[in-house]
Amino acid sequence: MSSQEPHRKRGLRGFFQRLATSQAELEADELQQNLDRHGATPIASCGGRRRFCVTGTLRTVTLRPRGGAPALEAELYDGSDVIDLIWLGRRRIAGIEPGRMVLAEGLVSLQDGRKVMFNPRYELRPANGT
Repeated sequence: MSSQEPHRKRGLRGFFQRLATSQAELEADELQQNLDRHGATPIASCGGRRRFCVTGTLRTVTLRPRGGAPALEAELYDGSDVIDLIWLGRRRIAGIEPGRMVLAEGLVSLQDGRKVMFNPRYELRPANGT
């Protein structure tokens, strides 16, 4: 057995594992790899009315009035959990659209059992997560 055969077997095993893994699991894994690259905290670890930096992909973006004023709401997913990013008084923000990678920073709180970040500072990221 040559020294390359174990590598070939691992490569083949990895290939079959990737085939058996769902697309959602692959995307979640890729998103979680971006956390370290950006110094972000996994959304699943956020809470307790503290400031956090999170990154992920926007799943949905909707306009929902709050108290008679406009509010732009976006659901951010990082592979571990979701958080609602809410910009009060905004109807639209250029670049905030489903599928966009975003880095957001702000105070995380719970509202109706969901993690929420109001008026976060944000950075639009390229689709490849760099």
